[in-house]
Amino acid sequence: MADYLTEAFLRIRGKLMAGSKRLLRDTASSEDALQDAFVKLWGRYRIGSPAEAEALLNRTVRNTSVDVLRRRKTIPLEGDMPGDDDNLAEREALFKKVEKLINSSLSELQQYIIRRHEYEGATLKTVAKELGMTHSAVRMQLSRARKTIRDRYNEQELL
Repeated sequence: MADYLTEAFLRIRGKLMAGSKRLLRDTASSEDALQDAFVKLWGRYRIGSPAEAEALLNRTVRNTSVDVLRRRKTIPLEGDMPGDDDNLAEREALFKKVEKLINSSLSELQQYIIRRHEYEGATLKTVAKELGMTHSAVRMQLSRARKTIRDRYNEQELL
């Protein structure tokens, strides 16, 4: 029996993942996304045809590429590092503005959760245990707090 997933992998790799390359902007990252997708799918599905294998692999590569892009957003880019003198004053001003919004717009519970999780690096599970709450309740409070801060920040920017 032919291994359709492997055939699709080789065929897509030969095309150099045009869709993934558009998302990730370079060949190396596109190949990494393809390989990650292949590993995720290997042995997991019973694939009945080459077309099904290629479609499944394409969709998984696209999703993997989007995940890579989302992770990159949380990592500072070179030239935008906190030690960069040109941006340091700007970053400090932004931090103070957000701190002020946290103190004026959030409940004490939300402030505690934000500080423990975002500043001190505590996991949501740890924060939940400290507060005697469920993990999902803490996650919801954190989500609401972030939305409140984002909304208030955007309101100030429009003024």
